[in-house]
Amino acid sequence: MKRQKEIIRVRQVMKSDVDVVDGMLTVSEALKTMKFPDTRTLIVNKRHDDDEYGVVMFRDMAKKVLAHDYSPNRINIYEIMSKPVMSVHPDMDIRYCTRLFDQFGLSRAPVLEDGKFIGLISYTDIVLKGLMETL
Repeated sequence: MKRQKEIIRVRQVMKSDVDVVDGMLTVSEALKTMKFPDTRTLIVNKRHDDDEYGVVMFRDMAKKVLAHDYSPNRINIYEIMSKPVMSVHPDMDIRYCTRLFDQFGLSRAPVLEDGKFIGLISYTDIVLKGLMETL
């Protein structure tokens, strides 16, 4: 009888310590308030219940602010964020999450439960916490 593989869920490997910021902050203000810079990502909070979350990655800051020699004191987060963004459910199998990332060219995604942000999942989390634990 074939032994069934244990399913590793997004919830088990995601980062829950992620910075959530207001889109009206400047890039400088947002960077100064970051408590978890190792995520290299800011989640932009919803403005109201019918709004969507946004995402700003360090690469967005580099490409949209630094590369154009704009002042990070004059550019607001909402000006460089991606919104809406694809999110994943915390109970998704990480194998499907990986396929989703590949299909849509993602490297990370917010994890939403009941429409609320609860974490961030990335290829790094999937490999370090998911794949390596199965070895």
